[in-house]
Amino acid sequence: MPPTGWISLTTDYGLTDGFVAACHGVIARLAPEVRVLDVTHQVPPADVRRGAAVLAQTVPYLPAAVHVAVVDPGVGTDRRGVALDTPGGLLVGPDNGLLLDAATALGGITAAVELTNPAWLAPLVSRTFHGRDVFAPVAARLARGGRLADAGPAVPAEHLVRLPDPVVRRTGDGFTAEVLTVDHFGNVQLAAPAGLLAGLPGSVRVAGHVAAHGATFGDTPAGGLVVYADSAGLVAVAVNGGRAVDLLAAGPGELLTVTADR
Repeated sequence: MPPTGWISLTTDYGLTDGFVAACHGVIARLAPEVRVLDVTHQVPPADVRRGAAVLAQTVPYLPAAVHVAVVDPGVGTDRRGVALDTPGGLLVGPDNGLLLDAATALGGITAAVELTNPAWLAPLVSRTFHGRDVFAPVAARLARGGRLADAGPAVPAEHLVRLPDPVVRRTGDGFTAEVLTVDHFGNVQLAAPAGLLAGLPGSVRVAGHVAAHGATFGDTPAGGLVVYADSAGLVAVAVNGGRAVDLLAAGPGELLTVTADR
């Protein structure tokens, strides 16, 4: 892949420590001409599913880049570090399912390698900080035009670790779906595609609560619940001026049922 000039960073590192700055510093030392976009560093700690969703829903709107993602509870174990090539960019991170939805969003995996070439890594690799010592230096070299094949041996795409498919199933007059993410505003995003809302009436029930079936937050009065198609093309639930997650008391991985209000 030709030099991209961009690297994006998505992690669960938070902003109270120096972890993010250390990754920026490694990139700046190796590729000072490369620009870095911080997607977020506030993924809940070790929440691989949330990190995968944020990454996949963001990368289509970024410039062609090397996208580094680190939500890595298995750091220092025998889990692999990998880099994936896609038609829309490169992805670098742990082989724990974090990268695969983003790879699909960027056109699908065309090549994958395990990150084993010591010349591409830090001279001393910490067992607990692969973001700094493995993923950042690899990303910097790729962003400058380094060959993916030089980072390590090929890995068949079908051998990469995948997250379990989230639960989505139709019911007689609606559907049940797993909560995929909860955003900063308390809006609850389901794993259900927005097309499942087709045919539902203007009033529905979510986990027993009456909600408007609308297009935006203002389609229900202040404090009211609304079910809508969000900007990622998924079903989401919000409270106009409030937090749906508090009303529904449902977090990631839990199931919510949406049905017609009969």
